[in-house]
Amino acid sequence: MTEISTDTPRRTPLYEAHRSLKARLVPFAGWDMPVSYTGIIEESKAVRTNVGLFDISHMGRTHIYGPGSTTLLQQLTSNDVSALTPGKAQYSLLTNPQGGIIDDIIVYCKDADDYMVVINASNTAKDLEWIRSHASDDTSIEDNTEETAMIAVQGPAAPELVHGLTKADVSLLDLDRFSYATGRINNVPATLCRTGYTGEDGFEVIVPAEHAAEVWDRLISEGGVPCGLGARDALRIEAGYPLYGHEIDDTTTPVEAALMWVVKLSKGPFTGSQIIADTKAKGAGRKLVGISLQERIVPRQGYTLYNGDEVVGTVTSGIFSPTTGHSIGMAYVSDPHNRPGTEIAVEIRANRYPAVVVPKKDLLKA
Repeated sequence: MTEISTDTPRRTPLYEAHRSLKARLVPFAGWDMPVSYTGIIEESKAVRTNVGLFDISHMGRTHIYGPGSTTLLQQLTSNDVSALTPGKAQYSLLTNPQGGIIDDIIVYCKDADDYMVVINASNTAKDLEWIRSHASDDTSIEDNTEETAMIAVQGPAAPELVHGLTKADVSLLDLDRFSYATGRINNVPATLCRTGYTGEDGFEVIVPAEHAAEVWDRLISEGGVPCGLGARDALRIEAGYPLYGHEIDDTTTPVEAALMWVVKLSKGPFTGSQIIADTKAKGAGRKLVGISLQERIVPRQGYTLYNGDEVVGTVTSGIFSPTTGHSIGMAYVSDPHNRPGTEIAVEIRANRYPAVVVPKKDLLKA
């Protein structure tokens, strides 16, 4: 995890619910957030085997609409917003003129020239300032973070749980990944997004802030297990998903971060697109990969990687994986040492431990 703040934190609409469940609360990205309830291992296993609940209300929820909104998002994001139709969403990147990553985001299409954009909590103010600085007078940008709450319902049993509690015009079980619908959950108006950041199926549910606690309690009563940021971090590492401040930042290009699958150079120019294209053509020299250790000792962000006596990379995230039973992580590794199967070593407290490079998507199989 990152962005721990010493300032007085904000509180989500579920703060009192977390306290009543005796969650361990910590300042995170400017918010008071639950890091765990019963423990990271137990909570992670609940998500992998059944269904877990996460309060993700700290993430920014922005409404961008008006005649210039599609043009604005096409200019500022890496994916092709014009490909979206109402009820669809896409993972994308906000990029800067140097080809670096300002943030990773999800863009939801509500209607023509009408979008919701979900952004990282640590970057909400920065992202909004960036977007607004490029908006034309015919585009409106509203920050709806305070007025709403967002709950991630994740795990193999999550779709059935949400479907069973929701009244909607469509079957939630028929929604494709990166689609969403509106309806009522526990008789509360809700936006139900088939998205998530755990590597499991499920939904991210947006409801009015004043009804968040009753929806949260109903989800628990139907079998959802409350989970904290610790489990969320472990699960996203197991899935090989990047986190801003660890795997990506303003100096990291999508080429290095292995995120070119959300970069559509063919759509036409966007901020930093020429530098990204040039980097792709010549090669970045390093690549974000997975690493697997059979030891229980954990590779932490900033630890150095070696091939023999040669420094070949740096760890960005690492955990003892609750699912695999050994340590895994992600790291930037230089060519040619970043090929799957390459044996390297992680230096931890002056000792070196053997590791092997694996594709990020295969960390759970490593």
